[in-house]
Amino acid sequence: MSCSVAVPSSPVFSLFHNNNNSNNNNNKNNSSATAEHLMLSLPITTPSCSSTSPPSSPLLKKKRPAKLDIPVASLAFGLPVTAPSPARDAVVQADGSAFSVYCKRGRRHHMEDRYSAAVDLRGEPKQAFFGIFDGHGGTKASEFAAHNLEKNVLDEVVRRDESDIKEAVKHGYLNTDSEFLKEDLHGGSCCVTALIRNGNLVVSNAGDCRAVISRGGVAEALTSDHKPSRKDEKDRIETQGGYVDVCRGVWRIQGSLAVSRGIGDRNLKQWVIAEPETKVLKIEPQHDLLILASDGLWEKVSNQEAVDIARVGNNRQQPLLACKKLVELSVSRGSVDDISVMIIKLQNYV
Repeated sequence: MSCSVAVPSSPVFSLFHNNNNSNNNNNKNNSSATAEHLMLSLPITTPSCSSTSPPSSPLLKKKRPAKLDIPVASLAFGLPVTAPSPARDAVVQADGSAFSVYCKRGRRHHMEDRYSAAVDLRGEPKQAFFGIFDGHGGTKASEFAAHNLEKNVLDEVVRRDESDIKEAVKHGYLNTDSEFLKEDLHGGSCCVTALIRNGNLVVSNAGDCRAVISRGGVAEALTSDHKPSRKDEKDRIETQGGYVDVCRGVWRIQGSLAVSRGIGDRNLKQWVIAEPETKVLKIEPQHDLLILASDGLWEKVSNQEAVDIARVGNNRQQPLLACKKLVELSVSRGSVDDISVMIIKLQNYV
């Protein structure tokens, strides 16, 4: 198998890749029966990786992480609210009365992004759940989160008092992560979700997917990206015995992963936690829309630019077109990543 797993700016990156031609031929003959595998060696240090805070005690001593065994297989692109599509699809889109979403594959062989959207939850017309899931190291974690996170969060919400909503969401995320790890699956996924319930907007994220709300046209980020470059995240990782390096201009955990929270990533689980950060606010008349998107958008498009384009589309009753324009704007500025953009019409829930 000849395959480039990730460019240096991608979430999972290794400077070393062993290619075995004899294995390649066997894999080609049996690709429908078994998944191909790439072995990514995560080195202690490399000429292009430098630790900005070398450990000063045995607890913080750098250790060689285990190899990441990442399956590369053709999987069904299962979307919770639409008919399944092949993983090789370049574009997936949906246009509903309460939301629109547009997902475009980057320069990878498979689309690793997923989304979920559920309206009229459990018979409640003013209750909904939306999510964007940005997978890395394969599609299994993002697909698992898209199919299970909503249920796990709602199960926790109905068991708790309304004032304990943040704790309910946290346990929903942690339960989803625990269930995924028990499946002995590989890869990981960043998540951003929005639960709408009793007139409140509950936004959570683990990783670098982001939620941005429009307050009468003014953009406000409701989430903070979880990256190793963030001081509190870096301190947490180092306190747990990990290290953070700059590899070819990108901050990474153990020289490997460019995000510090998410579902999965079993080989880095000690440092890559699934605990989300959550913000709760009352939906007011000036809250016209919410944008959920993967980092493929936010690396090239500012929060305010995104809101400006989304509002024009929303005001013209063309939110799906606005999603497409945002994706194409990011691509035109050089994005090579998968990009997923969802616009949620908050006025439906005032």
